[in-house]
Amino acid sequence: ITFNINVGAPGQHVGSLVHVMWIVMMGFTPETWASSETQPHSIKIEGDITLGGLFPVHSRGPAGVPCGEIKKEKGIHRMEAMLYALDQINSDPDLLPNITLGARILDTCSRDTYALEQSLTFVQALIQKDNSDVRCSNGEPPIIPKPERVVGVIGASASSVSIMVANVLRLFAIPQISYASTAPELSDNNRYDFFSRVVPPDSFQAQAMVDIVKAMGWNYVSTLASEGNYGESGVDAFIQISREAGGLCIAQTIKIPREPRPGEFDKIIKRLMETSNARGVIIFANEDDIKRVLEAAKKANLTGHFLFVGSDSWGAKNSPILNLEDVAEGAVTILPKRASIDGFDQYFTTRSLENNRRNIWFAEFWEDDFKCKLTRPGIRGNSGLRKCTGEERISRDSAYEQEGKVQFVIDAVYAMAYALHSMHIDLCPGSMGICDKMDPVDGRMLLSYIRAVNFNGSAGTGVMFNENGDAPGRYDIFQYQLSNTTNSGYKIIGQWTNHLRLNAEDMQWSGGDKLVPDSVCSFPCESGERKRMVKGVPCCWHCELCDGYQYLLDEFNCDTCPFDMRPTPNRTSCRPTPIIKLEWSSPWAIIPVFLAVLGILATSGVIITFIRFNDTPIVRASGRELSYVLLTGIFLIYLITFLMIAEPSTVVCAFRRLFLGLGMSISYSAMLTKTNRIYRIFEQGKKSVTPPKFISPSSQLIITFILISVQLLGVFIWFGVVPPHTTVDFDELRPPNPEYARGILKCDMSDLSLIGCLSYSMVLMVTCTVYAIKSRGVPETFNEAKPIGFTMYTTCIIWLAFVPIFFGTSQSTEKMFIQTTTLTVSMSLSATVSLGMLYIPKVYVIIFHPEQNVQKRKRSFKAVVQAATVSTHLSQKSSDKQNGETKVEPDRSK
Repeated sequence: ITFNINVGAPGQHVGSLVHVMWIVMMGFTPETWASSETQPHSIKIEGDITLGGLFPVHSRGPAGVPCGEIKKEKGIHRMEAMLYALDQINSDPDLLPNITLGARILDTCSRDTYALEQSLTFVQALIQKDNSDVRCSNGEPPIIPKPERVVGVIGASASSVSIMVANVLRLFAIPQISYASTAPELSDNNRYDFFSRVVPPDSFQAQAMVDIVKAMGWNYVSTLASEGNYGESGVDAFIQISREAGGLCIAQTIKIPREPRPGEFDKIIKRLMETSNARGVIIFANEDDIKRVLEAAKKANLTGHFLFVGSDSWGAKNSPILNLEDVAEGAVTILPKRASIDGFDQYFTTRSLENNRRNIWFAEFWEDDFKCKLTRPGIRGNSGLRKCTGEERISRDSAYEQEGKVQFVIDAVYAMAYALHSMHIDLCPGSMGICDKMDPVDGRMLLSYIRAVNFNGSAGTGVMFNENGDAPGRYDIFQYQLSNTTNSGYKIIGQWTNHLRLNAEDMQWSGGDKLVPDSVCSFPCESGERKRMVKGVPCCWHCELCDGYQYLLDEFNCDTCPFDMRPTPNRTSCRPTPIIKLEWSSPWAIIPVFLAVLGILATSGVIITFIRFNDTPIVRASGRELSYVLLTGIFLIYLITFLMIAEPSTVVCAFRRLFLGLGMSISYSAMLTKTNRIYRIFEQGKKSVTPPKFISPSSQLIITFILISVQLLGVFIWFGVVPPHTTVDFDELRPPNPEYARGILKCDMSDLSLIGCLSYSMVLMVTCTVYAIKSRGVPETFNEAKPIGFTMYTTCIIWLAFVPIFFGTSQSTEKMFIQTTTLTVSMSLSATVSLGMLYIPKVYVIIFHPEQNVQKRKRSFKAVVQAATVSTHLSQKSSDKQNGETKVEPDRSK
C-alpha cells in the first residue's frame, strides 16, 4: 500500500514519531479501515463537521493490558461534558447555524502509547491509499467507505498523552485544544504549533505555588513528581522560578517511577525524612501516586508531619485522599479557576441507560457508580453484586459531584465552535451550510481563528489564547481542612491571577491550629547571632553567637566594639562602658579610711602633746625640731589615704603625685638624719673627744630638708614631663563577660610610676635601716637608735609584704581596689609603727608619769663617749662569756 500524506507543515516532520506511525499504520488493511466505523473503543456522533475527542475513560491497565478500571470523574464526566457542549452548540441557532458538529471520541486509557495508536483514527482521511492492486474475490475493486475527516481534536487530559498526540496531529495540520494538559513544555510554539489549551500552563501554576510557599514563610521544601511530562516539567518549572525568585531552597527532588516497585513509596517517605526540616512537599503527581504517597506517610506514622502543596492534578478531588483525610489535613492545593456548570449537572443527572445509548461506556459507568451488575451477553455476572434495575438515578442513588475540569471541556468545545463560526462567516458569507472553501477545512487557517477567539466561557470568565496557545493563569487556592463540624473538606483560601491573594486567616492546620507550621532549613538566628551559611545551600545556616565584646554588624558578620564600649545585651549594637571609681562606701575604702582617721587623730594628739610640753626634758631630748618634721611626715602619710580614695581629677592627681612619696620621704629623711647623727657621734667618740660636724639641730634640719628636696625635685620634673591628668582605664576591668566590664576612672599613674614615686622613700628607709643596725649597740638610755631600729625592721617587713600583694593582684578583676587598699594600709601601718614606737611611749610618760619627765645631770660629750665605750666593752665581754672564755675576777668588795 502506498501512503501519500498531505502534511500541513512541510519540513517540520518529527522523524522518530513518523517512523513509529508508519510501523503502526502498516498494520492497517482495507478491512481495518472499513471496520473503523464500528470501532468498539470510540463514540461516533454524526455531523457536518467532525471533532475528535480524547478522554481517559479508563485508567492504565496492568502490565500487558492497555486499559484498567473505568474513571468516573476524569473519564465519564469529562467525556459527557463534550457531548453536552455539542448538544448545546447544535441547538444554538446563532452559533454555526445550519451546521451540525459531530464527533469521534476515543479512550486514551491514561497511556500515551495507547493514545497515539488510537489517535491515528483522526488522520485516516488525510492518508490517500492506493488500492489498485486490491481486488475482491469476484475480481471487483473493493468498496471502501470514506472515513470522516476530523478538523480538530478536543484533548487530551494528561500532558504526556497530549505531547504524544500533538506530535502526530501537527504533521497533518489538525488543531488541538486541551482541557487539562498543563505541562510547560507544550508552550513551545515551535514544536507544538497546533496545540492550544483552555487551562493555564504549569509555569503559571508553578509561579502560583512559589508565591504560596513564600507567603507561608517557607524557604526549604522538597518536590515530588510523577515520572512523565506533567510531573517532571511542573517540578522543573517550580525549581526554575524559585531559583529566579530567590529565598527558596529545594531540599530534595524525588521522581516517582511510572511502574513503581513494591515498597517504592516507603523509600520515598524515608528519603523525605532525611531532610525532616523540609516539611513542605511540592507534589506534581497523578491521583494514584498522590494516594500512595499519603498511604506511605500514614504507614510510617508521620501523619501531620508533611505539609503538602498539590498541583491541579490534586486540586479539590476526594479520590486521592479517601480514607487518608488525617494525612492530607492542611494540604494546600491549586486548581484553575472554575465554576460548577448547573446546566451540565441537570444534563448528567438525567442520563440513564435508556437515553444515553450513544455513550458506549455508560453501562460500565452505571455498574461502577451504583455498585450493581448488568446482564450483558457474553459476560458472567458477579454473584457478589446486586443486579442493576435500570431505575437507579445519578445523584439520588449515588454520590455525585461535578468533576473539576468539566468547565474547561465545555470551553474547549466552544472555542473550536467559535473559531469555525468565525471562519464560516469569513469564507462562506451568506451560505447556510458548509461552502466549498470550507470543504475540507484548512487546519492552519482554523488554527489562526482559534488563536483569535475571545468569549465568555461557561463559567463567565473570558476564554482566550496567547501567542503560544496558552490560556491566562487564573487559579483558586484550596486547603483541605478537618473539623468537628460537617463542613470538612476543601475550602477556598485565596486566588492567583498574575499575583497572589491569600487569606491567611482562613487557613487551618492540624488540630485546628491557625499558626502556619514551619518548613525551613534553619530557624532565624537569635538576637546577637550571625549566620554562617552552609556551602551550596543558601537557605541553610548555622547560628553563631557574637561572643566576647563583639556585636552583630550585619546578618553575616560580627565586629568588635570600640575599646570604650561594650555590646548591648542583645548584641545588636554597642553601648558605653560604665565608668566607676573607688567609692567611699566600698569595703575597700572603709578600712583604709578608718586606719587613716585613727592615725591622724593619734598623730594630732602626739603633736598637741609635744607642743603643750614643748620645753619638757623628754620632748627636748627627742629632738624637737626633727620630731615635728617626722610627725608632719607621718601625718601626710595618713592623709594620702584620702587622696588615693577621692574621685580622680587633675588637682587630686597632682596632689597624689606630690604627697604619695612626700610623707614617707619626710619621715624617713628625719629618721635617717637622726640615726646618722647618733652613728657619727659614737663612731667619732671612739677616735677622739671632738664632736663630729653637723650635729646641731639646725644642721640636722638642713640635712633633712636637703633629703626631702630630692623627692620634691623628682616630682616637679615629673610634673613638667607628664602633666597630671585623669584617664579611664577600660582594659583593667574587662572580663570575658562584657556585662561586668567597667571603665576605671583613675589618675594617669601606672604601677611602675607609682613604685618609682615611692622608690626614693624606699632608699631612705633601707639606708635608715642600715644605720639603725650599725647603731644597735648604743645604750638606749642615751639615744633613740634602738626604737628607730625596731621601727625600720617592722617597716621593712610591712613593705616586703606589700610588694607581692601589690603586683600579685595585677590580673585580678578588682586590681585597682586591692592595690589602692594595699598601698594605703601599708603606708598607714608603716606610719603607725613609727608613731607607736617613737612617740607613743614618750606621750605615755609625759601624760601618765610626769615625775619621770625631769631634768637629769648633764654630761659632757667625753662622759657620754666613755659611757658608750664601757657599754660596748661590756657587750663584748658578755659575748666572750657566751663563747666559753670566762675569766674569774677577784672579789673587790672585801
